[in-house]
Amino acid sequence: MLQNLKDLYGSKLAATDGDIGHVKDFYFDDQTWVIRYLVVDTGSWLSGRQVLLSPHAMGKPTGDEKTLPVKLSKERIEHSPSIESHKPVSRQYEIEYYRYYGWPAYWEGGAMWGFGGYPVVLPPSRDELDQLQKFRHRDDKHLQSSHAVTGYEIQATDGPIGSVSGFMVDEKSWAITELVVEAGHWYAGKEILLST
Repeated sequence: MLQNLKDLYGSKLAATDGDIGHVKDFYFDDQTWVIRYLVVDTGSWLSGRQVLLSPHAMGKPTGDEKTLPVKLSKERIEHSPSIESHKPVSRQYEIEYYRYYGWPAYWEGGAMWGFGGYPVVLPPSRDELDQLQKFRHRDDKHLQSSHAVTGYEIQATDGPIGSVSGFMVDEKSWAITELVVEAGHWYAGKEILLST
């Protein structure tokens, strides 16, 4: 099932032992068009700190459409590697992050989520963890903020057609399948969907 990311902004996040904050933003890979992280505003729980959550951590929706379940405890999240919100996410951070949680790295293998099409947790071998060290790039230039990209103008071959107003995402694979574009006056200001 597809869902517009803009409907998820502000959603509460519930860890296995309590609320941890709300969704502030999403970081997506602009080459594979996949959500890699949810940016969590932790409010007063972890004052002054934002947390990144991989779709690996997300549970199945419970029916409360404004609360997203997280398959982690508050303590586990609290001790996760800290991210500086004003800097790009570095590969060094991602290596530390994925090692901390024991998740397979999405940049390993040729599929959308490394070795598969979905964010499924299979424990990595020691060799796989050691190989992550070779990915010591300074920043991952392919991660984009969905908030920052919202409003970007879309150009057709013969001129502008409108601006990005949303992202349709597959709730199982976390792949962005279509951009929601608010069309300009040429299409009566309606929203159209463009395949990524």
